[in-house]
Amino acid sequence: MLSRRSLPLLALVPLAAPRLARASFPDRPITMIVPYAPGGSADVLARVIAPEMSRILGQNVVVEQRPGAGGHIGGAHVANSARADGYTVLLGSVSMTIGPALQTLNYDPVGGLTPLGGIGTVPMMMVVSPESPFQSVEDVIAAARARPGEISYGSSGLGTGSHMAGELLGAATDTQLLHVPYRGSGAVYPDLIGQRISFLLDAMGSSAGQVRAGAVRAIGVSSAERSPAFPEIPTIAEQGVPGYEYSLWLGFFVRSGTPPDAFARLEEANRAAIATPVVQEKLLQTSAIAIPTDAAGFAAYFRADVARWADLARSGRVARVNG
Repeated sequence: MLSRRSLPLLALVPLAAPRLARASFPDRPITMIVPYAPGGSADVLARVIAPEMSRILGQNVVVEQRPGAGGHIGGAHVANSARADGYTVLLGSVSMTIGPALQTLNYDPVGGLTPLGGIGTVPMMMVVSPESPFQSVEDVIAAARARPGEISYGSSGLGTGSHMAGELLGAATDTQLLHVPYRGSGAVYPDLIGQRISFLLDAMGSSAGQVRAGAVRAIGVSSAERSPAFPEIPTIAEQGVPGYEYSLWLGFFVRSGTPPDAFARLEEANRAAIATPVVQEKLLQTSAIAIPTDAAGFAAYFRADVARWADLARSGRVARVNG
């Protein structure tokens, strides 16, 4: 028989049950949205990080690609359509900070998404066809000055990192370069190899394999210093473009409003996954430079990059993509 003293304890049971359910996060697979085409740096790193996060979380982390619009199709899906429950994670990139400054978007990368943790920042490699007459960045700049608007470069799409790397190169050298957007960097290579476009600035994670295979030739890197992976390739800054530096950062985001317990569990899983030897080795192979893996540090990094692109847009150094 129940005593009066036991009734208050029983009354707490329904309230405790939801807390227990939330504490079990995750209790089903998590989807990692990669908003870029197969073969790029984001895809390469996602497929190394996802298994490590799966092991840490005790649930499968499934990579799902939603490419297009320079990464904004996948970004809009997470910000506007996915539930804010922690079961959908976005692997975002620099296009999320470029977008608000230069494009009219159908989602808010700053307000609709919350930074979860960084992965790393990857320098770009300037590559040309093996048959190209360009042997250096200086050659490209000289040709662009002699033939304004004729020297072309491919990109992963409007407003992407590869597009902006070219925009910054044109601004830094006071040259008029012809931008040719594609649907992902992988789609650029056939036209680059066939010399239908002049050059490509691609993240080292995806361009390194092409260079090592001899499919393309690297003539410069966008980092401030030479890459340990390719020490023989001079920086763009060394080749007549002093101060030029550009890298492609990658990090995880969730939809704003994700429950704190789920957020904290995912943040912990990202930090632990990034620290594993297998992920560190892949980051080393792509010449990635460390950025904050904790949510607070990465959020500060993200906000600073948003401000950087806003300032560049206001100064007129880079042009709006639309709107």
